[in-house]
Amino acid sequence: MRLRRLDGEPLDAQTYAGLLELLTALTPVVQPLPPDSALADVHGALRYFARTAPDLAALIRVRALARYGVECAIGIGGNPMLARTAARDARYGQTVQVGQEPDAVREFLARRPVTALDGVGAKAARVLCSYGLDTVGRVAAAPPATLRRILGVRAGREVQERANGIDRTAVEPGAAARSLAAERPFDRDELDPVRHRRALLSLTEELGARMRAQGRVCRSLTLTVRCADRTSVTRTRTFAEATAHAAALTGAAYGMYAALGLQRARVRAVSLRAEGLLPAERASRQLSLDPEDEKARRLEAVTDRVRARFGPAAIARGVAQGPPDTGFFTDA
Repeated sequence: MRLRRLDGEPLDAQTYAGLLELLTALTPVVQPLPPDSALADVHGALRYFARTAPDLAALIRVRALARYGVECAIGIGGNPMLARTAARDARYGQTVQVGQEPDAVREFLARRPVTALDGVGAKAARVLCSYGLDTVGRVAAAPPATLRRILGVRAGREVQERANGIDRTAVEPGAAARSLAAERPFDRDELDPVRHRRALLSLTEELGARMRAQGRVCRSLTLTVRCADRTSVTRTRTFAEATAHAAALTGAAYGMYAALGLQRARVRAVSLRAEGLLPAERASRQLSLDPEDEKARRLEAVTDRVRARFGPAAIARGVAQGPPDTGFFTDA
């Protein structure tokens, strides 16, 4: 389910929490996907309320609109992957349902690009496309041995299962803790890209410090830029290895910002969300032979200790005046 306020503004934390409560009134199995989505398992609710899934979806849409002024785009499917895919197809105020029959599922997925499958990133997609497996239907029809040879045993099996509409993951209640977010609104609609980058640097410093304090790292980073005309643009960058390192976070944020090509856009606020959080001890990190990288990590640890003792403003960083991908520097 995707959520959007009628006035075009992003959901605030209070409204989002209220919408989650609305869902939990129907089923306790609700997985938050902040900032504007959620996943719910309604199998028990169907029996309890003696209603169909489209009936419950219509009830949710009406209550969300009446109580919070929020429109819903709802997808209904036999598993989380199908429900998420259907929700992406749905327009706000609409419900899209995927049939239960295997033929209906295959038809629903067949013509989609292979990147529509969970677990298929840019690198895996390039490899599959080089073999002519550029759509979900072609992946589903490929011999299992071929996919295992291309992607590896485990990944090949999982990708083919998902191409056939099989998703063994479960809805995880209370999964909002798997992400951390922070926002920097501007006092006025801001044109200066240097101020935009300064806000991004502040955000990556904050998120990195919070994750390191909690002993966690993130798999991906999502940038949302809110413009003066109430539109917003969002980009996500997935890391090759999970990280809480400020340099990696800042590089990803600057890269996404540069890719937007905002030029002279009037920006009202920027926000970052660190997603796919997991304990740092469970994350693998390739050893670096770059002494500067190790030096930066040691300096980062010292900075964290200083801020923990004297407050977050004890040490500040400055932003480069050049292009967005020039990195970041300490400010004297």
